[in-house]
Amino acid sequence: RHREILSPEKAEEVKLKARFPHLGAKPGGSDLLRKRIQKGYARVWLPDAVEAWKPAELTKDYTPGDRALCLQLEDGTNLEHKIDPQTNSLPPLRNPDILVGENDLTALSYLHEPAVLHNLKVRFVESKIIYTYCGIVLVAINPYESIPIYDHDIINAYSGQNMGDMDPHIFAVAEEAYKQMARSRNQSIIVSGESGAGKTVSAKYAMRYFATVSGSSSEANVEERVLASSPIMEAIGNAKTTRNDNSSRFGKYIEIGFDKNYHIIGANMRTYLLEKSRVVFQATEERNYHIFYQLCASSHLPEFKPLQLGNADDFHCTNQGGSPVIEGVDDAKEMCSTRKAFSLLGINETYQMDLFQILAALLHLGNVEVEERSADSSTILPDNTHLTVFCELMGVAYQDMSHWLCHRKLKTATETYVKPLSKVHAINARDALAKHIYAKLFSWIVDHINEALRSAVKQHSFIGVLDIYGFETFHINSFEQFCINYANEKLQQQFNMHVFKLEQEEYMKEDIPWTLIDFYDNHPCINLIEAKMGVLDLLDEECKMPKGSDDTWAQKLYNTFLKKSDLFDKPRMSNKAFIILHFADKVEYQCEGFLEKNKDTVNEEQITVLKLSKFDLLLELFSDEEKPAGSLTSRSKMTRPVQAQRDHKKTVGTQFRNSLHLLMETLNGTTPHYVRCIKPNDLKSPFMMDPMRAVQQLRACGVLETIRISAAGFPSRWTYQEFFNRYRVLMKLKDILSDRKQTCRNVLEKWVQDQDKYQFGKSKIFFRAGQVAYLEKLRSDKLKKACVRIQKTIRCWLTRKRYLRMRQAAITIQKNTRGYQARCLVAFLRRTRAAVIIQRNQRMLVARRRYQQQRSASITMQRLLRAYQARQTYRKLLYEHKVLTIQRWVRGWLARRRCRRSLRAVVYLQSCVRRMAARRELRKLRVEARSVEHFKKLNVGMENKIMQLQRKVDEQHKENRELSERLRTVERSRAAESERLGGEVERLRVAEEESRVKADGVPSLLEQLSFLRQELETTREEKEAIREEARTYRVDTEKVTQLLHSPTNLDREIGRANTVAQAKVGMQLESDIREERDHYQSLLSEYTRLKERHADLKEEMTISVITNKPGRRRTDSNHSSNESEGTPSSESAEGRNSSDAPHQDAVDMAVLLKLQRRVTELEQDKQTLQRHLDKREEAQQDQVKNAEKQRTAGRAELDLEALKRQELESENKRLKTNLAELRQSLTSTSSPGPGSAPYNVLLEQLNSSNEELEVRKEEVLLLRSHMVRQEVLKHNKLNEDGELWLAYDGLKETNSLLVSQLQVQDRRHEEELEELREEVLRVREENRQQQQFLSQSLLLPQEARIEASLHHEITRLTSDNLDLMEQQEKQDKMIRKLKKQLKVYVKRVEEYEAGGQMERVAPGPEPRSPVGITRKERDFQGMLEYRRGDESKLLKSLVVELKPRGVAVNFLPGLPAYILFMCLRHADYSNDDQRVSVLLNSTINSIKGVIKRRGDDFETVSFWLANTCRFLHCLKQYSGEEAFVKNNTPRQNEHCLCNFDLSEYRQVLSDLAIQNYQQLVRCMEEALQPMIVPGMLEHENFQGVLGSKPTGLRKRTSSCPGEAVYTVDSILQQLSLFHATLIQHDVDPELIKQVCVQQFYIICSVTLNNLLLRKDMCSWSKGLQIRYNVWQLEEWLEEKGLPDCGAKEMLEPLIQAAQLLQVKKKTDEDAQALCTMCSALTTLQIVKVLTLYTPVIEFEERVSISFIRTIQVRSLSVCTLLSRISFFIYIVPTSLSCSLSLPLSLLSLSLSLFSLN
Repeated sequence: RHREILSPEKAEEVKLKARFPHLGAKPGGSDLLRKRIQKGYARVWLPDAVEAWKPAELTKDYTPGDRALCLQLEDGTNLEHKIDPQTNSLPPLRNPDILVGENDLTALSYLHEPAVLHNLKVRFVESKIIYTYCGIVLVAINPYESIPIYDHDIINAYSGQNMGDMDPHIFAVAEEAYKQMARSRNQSIIVSGESGAGKTVSAKYAMRYFATVSGSSSEANVEERVLASSPIMEAIGNAKTTRNDNSSRFGKYIEIGFDKNYHIIGANMRTYLLEKSRVVFQATEERNYHIFYQLCASSHLPEFKPLQLGNADDFHCTNQGGSPVIEGVDDAKEMCSTRKAFSLLGINETYQMDLFQILAALLHLGNVEVEERSADSSTILPDNTHLTVFCELMGVAYQDMSHWLCHRKLKTATETYVKPLSKVHAINARDALAKHIYAKLFSWIVDHINEALRSAVKQHSFIGVLDIYGFETFHINSFEQFCINYANEKLQQQFNMHVFKLEQEEYMKEDIPWTLIDFYDNHPCINLIEAKMGVLDLLDEECKMPKGSDDTWAQKLYNTFLKKSDLFDKPRMSNKAFIILHFADKVEYQCEGFLEKNKDTVNEEQITVLKLSKFDLLLELFSDEEKPAGSLTSRSKMTRPVQAQRDHKKTVGTQFRNSLHLLMETLNGTTPHYVRCIKPNDLKSPFMMDPMRAVQQLRACGVLETIRISAAGFPSRWTYQEFFNRYRVLMKLKDILSDRKQTCRNVLEKWVQDQDKYQFGKSKIFFRAGQVAYLEKLRSDKLKKACVRIQKTIRCWLTRKRYLRMRQAAITIQKNTRGYQARCLVAFLRRTRAAVIIQRNQRMLVARRRYQQQRSASITMQRLLRAYQARQTYRKLLYEHKVLTIQRWVRGWLARRRCRRSLRAVVYLQSCVRRMAARRELRKLRVEARSVEHFKKLNVGMENKIMQLQRKVDEQHKENRELSERLRTVERSRAAESERLGGEVERLRVAEEESRVKADGVPSLLEQLSFLRQELETTREEKEAIREEARTYRVDTEKVTQLLHSPTNLDREIGRANTVAQAKVGMQLESDIREERDHYQSLLSEYTRLKERHADLKEEMTISVITNKPGRRRTDSNHSSNESEGTPSSESAEGRNSSDAPHQDAVDMAVLLKLQRRVTELEQDKQTLQRHLDKREEAQQDQVKNAEKQRTAGRAELDLEALKRQELESENKRLKTNLAELRQSLTSTSSPGPGSAPYNVLLEQLNSSNEELEVRKEEVLLLRSHMVRQEVLKHNKLNEDGELWLAYDGLKETNSLLVSQLQVQDRRHEEELEELREEVLRVREENRQQQQFLSQSLLLPQEARIEASLHHEITRLTSDNLDLMEQQEKQDKMIRKLKKQLKVYVKRVEEYEAGGQMERVAPGPEPRSPVGITRKERDFQGMLEYRRGDESKLLKSLVVELKPRGVAVNFLPGLPAYILFMCLRHADYSNDDQRVSVLLNSTINSIKGVIKRRGDDFETVSFWLANTCRFLHCLKQYSGEEAFVKNNTPRQNEHCLCNFDLSEYRQVLSDLAIQNYQQLVRCMEEALQPMIVPGMLEHENFQGVLGSKPTGLRKRTSSCPGEAVYTVDSILQQLSLFHATLIQHDVDPELIKQVCVQQFYIICSVTLNNLLLRKDMCSWSKGLQIRYNVWQLEEWLEEKGLPDCGAKEMLEPLIQAAQLLQVKKKTDEDAQALCTMCSALTTLQIVKVLTLYTPVIEFEERVSISFIRTIQVRSLSVCTLLSRISFFIYIVPTSLSCSLSLPLSLLSLSLSLFSLN
């Protein structure tokens, strides 16, 4: 029934899936499945007995039902692959070439064994890369040669990086473990693999990384001790085997402890299953443990003479393998390293010699010969030399040891027997003793190493490194291989569970529906070994049997497991072996020796003899075997002593099982990281892989199991952005949405029909196995079509161009040829004409006959053709009729739409016109509504009101001064009250009051000075304005005079123009007057409101000051006007007022802002009105007829102006005299204060200046009104009596004066109110503190109260003194600034006076201007005096607490350097060598301290670099040395240092500048380091062009959401910030250039180093991105004006590396051009880039190995040629080594320091 329902295609699909189940996960669903099987381009893998798998390609289409596949190998061999009819399994498919060589095996589209093996082979053999990720596993292949990828530069490159950001490396795994330990919990790194795979080296490099990155938290260098344990453990636990020259013969787990700061504080080591049998037996081509050969190689040393050692071939324990020497290893040097490591771990020389003594004794014990005395007995000769030496070294008796080596004591319940041993048993007993002693010595060394690595600090976290043996299977497998494989079963179980857990967590995190993944569970195998009555239990039980043997144990195994367990089997040809099916392979174990090795027995009498030794170390080794005494009764001792001893000692199997369980508990409590080491071949050949051996190890180490688990789910995972960038070519423009997730969903639904092949997560897309290959094929096909289209167009253009050239040439040839042929034709025609005439008649007959035939045929054809044309014509007419009908309806619709639009436009136009007419009518009505008489009535008495307001303003100013005096009175009363409260500290209080009075007086003086200066400036501006008006008036008068003498027709024209303009001006003037009146009324109301507000505030301030006295209740500062008049208020009213205080402040501020805004608008209106009036006045000046009257009025006005100007000049001179006196008094007194002479003089001058200014204001007002009246006389024709014009001008001048006064008063009031508020708040806070202190002190006893009071007062006075010192410093700075301004002002006044003497009409008496101040300024010697001992205070303010930004913005950039040099000049002038030394040393130490504390702040470091250089330049310039004073002026030479030679300090300062420069470079590097790699390499500016490849499980950092994204713009912004900071601090330009060079060097080196370490960055598209980013950097240099600073040259290696990625790399010519181009790169760098080159798209090709070898040969020849031409040319630094950077920078810095002079 199902076959009838399904379609044929669906039925075929179901059939294929049923026959080929392992291809069900292939890409594209059923369609692609059928295509990839049936089409001939499918590439597959075939199994091979030698190479494991061979690549092949289908040559014939496959159809379902075929029994064989037609394939062709890569060597061209054709073959047929038979298909198994039972399973119908097809060979696995190959991955696209673009995915071959990936860093992560999980990035492969097809995950199976041949794909994994091929990827590893390509990376290892072709690319020389030994590390590859396989999901969470790092696969490490032993290269069998030293490769330079483990130095400190590589460690620094991987430090702080994510695993996906860099190429696979053991350092990346270590860094990931270190970061996860800091984030979450403890970590562990599990390193496994078979012997010779490189486990020990990997574990050692992981520990080296931890030691280098973390460091120790103390000065004990714990990390060095941790690393020192490696050579010791290698010496005593490693040996040469047939597979490895340095094979670990034990397992170890090292816990590296860290503190809270994640510094190494210690370590602990646990060992597992030491191979003790190697001490007495070695197979062929193997060695014993390295320590024995190191001892023999060092036997010639004097300290080893007593050990009586010799060559290793002389001892039985070291010569059995026949290979005592390892090629390339010097045992004597290794012995030195071992002894050095012992010393570093705290094991002194005495203990070392004791250790070596025991080891030497073991060598001699192995040479002891046992003679056979009978079949059941043996003996040792009395004169055995080696036994004698052994007894001497061990400190035991010869007779006892020789006796018990050949005898054994047997104990029964009643008696004890001494039984002789046969020769074989005696030799076994000797060997057992040697193994036991070595095992004890090994454990003792491990314990002492742990003791040396143990830390007293509490361990916060740890990282464990497990170096354990991998799965082993040999021809003969014994007890050791059984335990090793048992441990690997446990580790594989933990690994499988962890991988499955990670897959499950990933799916749940991304909200992906998942099902249980079927994976191999080896729990049954583990139960077979360790469960109750398992193999180990049966082995222990057999060991307890008195007559237990290996044979009986084997029979028990057969009887127990043979029929019950599928994992256990028996060999066919043996009864002494058994087979266990492990997860990796079947292993056959030989039962012989299992019991003996499990018992690990040794003769107790031999141990007793050793315990009687006098050798301390030997006794310490066996101290743990002492039996406790006194705990048992005599009866219990006599009954079963043998059973008690057996129960006390555990077997080796039990011990190993317990330790393995403890290890698994430890690993389960950590986050594991897996490193699987692979041995590529058994020949130890470098970079050669044996596929069969590699596949065997991949199966054994669990890599293929990881692949299988990943392939069972969704192995390929892409973020939405990565998927969009990669497969954007599959989308059309309309398919791209703003939502990337929806865009990707639409694309996948379009191209992949089967939705089970992918799943959408929260941040990623999950694909089944093979889907990425399918998408890559679609992308490749799309790109191929685009390329074909581009190529078609270009080839068409090229072909057409070539065709046109050929056509032109052909036309030229044809022209000449045809001319020749025409001439020949004419001759021919003449000769053949006769023949033609003869032939004509004959041809006529033939032609007539043919014509008749053609005519009949043509008639037939015409009939058919005309019928066809008639039908076509009919269809055309019908089509045109339909078209006309459609056009008719469309045109009608368009016409109606046009009509509607026109109607709307007309209506809109009418509304606009009507609105304009209405507005004009409204303006006319407004003009008519305004009346001149009404304006006159409003202005009656306006001038009197203005004068009254002016007087009120003056009175307000006086009241403000009185308020200030009252405030000072209140402060004095508060000080007196404080004296009464603190009688014990009266003297300190008086000093505080004096300092406070001084602090209050000096700012008021400064305010008065600033106000006086503003008034003088205002007066000068008014004088300049009056002079400008007079000059304008004179010019206008002359113009009017000329017009009066002109002809009469000009007068008539003027009259007519005047008549016409009079009416217009009158109307406009009336409207302007109305507007001015409105503005005036609003201004007057605002002024009234402001005055009332000021009165209220003044009253409130008075009340608050009065009520602030102690003992009285304080009222709120915001009272109403009624309360200010004396109305009493209740407590509730006070509460309301206090609650309304913030609101009242807000209202005040709103009123002030509104007033200010209104004044600004009034000022703008006034200016606009002034411009209109000026234009009208110019138009009306032509109407003036009486020139004589005007000239007379002008002269009077000029005279009046001259008089006023003379008075102002005399007043200015008097003010300058007062300022000179004030300055002289200030300079004479160092600390002016209240009551001093300068203070009184200053007060008198300020008071007189205020009075004079008030008088001058009134005079200026009168002068302006007089000028207005004079102007009115000129325009009396406008109004008969001139009242209108006079009122208007008076109002205008009054308004302007009122606006200016209001602005001044506003600012003044705001400043005074702000100061008063601050003072009141400060007083309140002090009173609150005093009250709180008093309340606290009352609770204390009398003595404590006095002490607390003193302490409080001292603290308060100290803080007040510091505040006063800061205020004094600010005042000093302000005084210096005012002095400079006064100096400039005096100079300008003198120039003005000198220029104004020519224009004075009646010069008055001129007071002599004081010039003494200017002379004193010019005579300064450039020195700054300071008191002895104040160096710390000076440097605290000048260096320690100085903020660079404030100095750079507000002052001179090098101000600290100049001040320090001025202080130094004074010390030199004083001839005080101690002061000079203290000042310079303190300065250097202070700068160093600032750099040390704030060394990470670029602004601070650059600021002090600039000041240090400037101070150094000053020392050089004024040193007096001839080399530095050449360019000085004579005046500068007078200021040279005269008493001390500071050349040594100059050298110290030079070193300090170099240190500052180095710190500056470090700051830049720290800031740029996180931006360089993301901005220069990872960020893609060209989306779609630079598509990323699949990255597998290890995603890149750029793929993670939520992290900061750096681009090249971020780098440019940071560089601009650096450059702006250096410019702001006035750093020398040469030094700025050097800094830019260093910045670009850092960018180039970091980018190139990461490019050489990351395989995913070496592609053509990435080269394009790098060149674009470099171009942006070069553009930045051009923009900043630094194109020739040398920074571009620093980018040359990076540019050449980018070009190397983009050039053609195939032929020898390409190799030659490449070597010529890459002159800044070394051969190693070029080869590294070519090796790492990875195609991102299918059109790119990999670089062949032959091309790389050609590059190496050519580069070597070029280097040889260059070395012959010039020897020193090799010195030019072409590699990016950081060691050359700093010396070059320092050299340039020194040159720039010298050039700044």
